[in-house]
Amino acid sequence: MERKVQQGFGPMLKDYLDYYKINQTDFALRLRISKKHLNEILNDKSYISLELMIAISLITDIDVNLIFFCENSKKLDIYLHDRFKGDKEIKKYLDSFYINDLYKNKWIVLRDKTSYLQNAYDLLQFLHVDSFDKVLPYINSKVLFKKRENADNLKTYLWIRRCENILEQNMEIGEYNSSKIGDLLQELKRIRVQKFDEDLLKNLFRKYGIYLIIEDTLPGTKIRGCSMVKKNNPCIFISRMFKEKSSLYFTLYHELGHIKTDFNKLKNKIVVDDKENEDSQDRFALDCMILESDFQKMQTMSEDEIVNFCSENYIPLTFYYTRLAFLGIISYKDKKYLNSREKIDV
Repeated sequence: MERKVQQGFGPMLKDYLDYYKINQTDFALRLRISKKHLNEILNDKSYISLELMIAISLITDIDVNLIFFCENSKKLDIYLHDRFKGDKEIKKYLDSFYINDLYKNKWIVLRDKTSYLQNAYDLLQFLHVDSFDKVLPYINSKVLFKKRENADNLKTYLWIRRCENILEQNMEIGEYNSSKIGDLLQELKRIRVQKFDEDLLKNLFRKYGIYLIIEDTLPGTKIRGCSMVKKNNPCIFISRMFKEKSSLYFTLYHELGHIKTDFNKLKNKIVVDDKENEDSQDRFALDCMILESDFQKMQTMSEDEIVNFCSENYIPLTFYYTRLAFLGIISYKDKKYLNSREKIDV
């Protein structure tokens, strides 16, 4: 049995012309195409170019988005069935994009879960591409992974797309000025000693022209954060995998380090971090949390002196003891470390 191919917009346009008794020759003239070309469109034997879609929409008052959707659905249907042997293989391919996880996390709206074609179309919209063939080339050319071998590039990319989608819902932001990074760091010092407030943190970064998105990842995604540039404004995306203040701020400062030194690179690339050491940015992050000279000095102080020094210099106490534990100077089981930990609600 021959498979029925998804129709494009042509047959719908034919019904429209018949209903309103519009002469096809006259309509072709208005579109500035031959009658033969119009017949090919009406009989679904020719794709409609974007220029023609706009022209048809202007003449008929049919929403150009409907025309675009019909034509793309047809192309997508042909693509999927040319590439895969039947609906089961198509479903397996869509599952490789973790489409069920995307749906459960409310990252994607599936307008008809029973239709593989609609699911594929919804997934492409989420990915902001018009063909699945463009996904891996984009990842390979655009995203700079500083990765461990077992990290999942695709899951990381899906998380980046989710963060970009959140960002695009609210693009209003001030102008970014690299000379103001020092002012941002000073204001950040005063915020970091307060109880963690995600909105306060985001608004501070927005004030300086930097987007800050903090978002959940898909199960099994080990990603700290990434940085990029959108329309000349830096963007920092941070995962919610960390539930402690010291870990989140280390990642935040690390990404600020990328913005400070790699701004021009970030216009064309997305720099991703997932626990792979990047010495210069890690050093920047550590110094932002506690200057190395201060850290060395604090190790000679009494506990009361350390508390006072942290209070006077806007240093959360957890920054100091977490660093001692990380360097192996004290154990992660040490009471000083355990008592200093600050859980955050992200």
